[in-house]
Amino acid sequence: MNETEIIKGCLKNDLVSQKALYDLFYGRMLAVCLRYAKDTDEAKDIFKDAFIKASKTIRNVNNSTSLELWLKKIMVNTAINHLRKNRQDYLIVSTVYANEKQNNVPLEISDEELALVAKKEEILLAIQELTPAYRTVYNMFEVDDYSLHDISEMLDISESTSKSNLSKAKFNLRKNLWNIIKKRNVN
Repeated sequence: MNETEIIKGCLKNDLVSQKALYDLFYGRMLAVCLRYAKDTDEAKDIFKDAFIKASKTIRNVNNSTSLELWLKKIMVNTAINHLRKNRQDYLIVSTVYANEKQNNVPLEISDEELALVAKKEEILLAIQELTPAYRTVYNMFEVDDYSLHDISEMLDISESTSKSNLSKAKFNLRKNLWNIIKKRNVN
């Protein structure tokens, strides 16, 4: 079944087409949700909510946008809405978090070298260890190509806050990744 057939079937509430849509994009879209979530359970919740929204609004897919990009946008927006809904749980003072991990990355190791020795799963884990605010801004800017201005509008924060959160996210991501790699090499 190709994408056009899947869309036409979903428009008719055809369960086979909905299952085909799910099967075709589950892995890629769950990966998007994992980047925004603190763990797999939260990512699956976000995915489920986003998939339901996608099923209800599939009529909005047009020929100029690929189905995958349309779904990815829904996944990202659902993750952001999830963050907004749970904002009180996510208000974590960055200095408290920064003080939890005292190990510093040696300055002579570049970000590129660090990324080369890290496994994909370790990078994802390092991203998931970021505070929700840092994780969201990092993903939106570095992975999903939103501008700092767009991020500030979508998250209802100032542009300087999104810039600051991005800087802190990169710093903490580097530190998290270093600690994960060090731990792997010790074991």
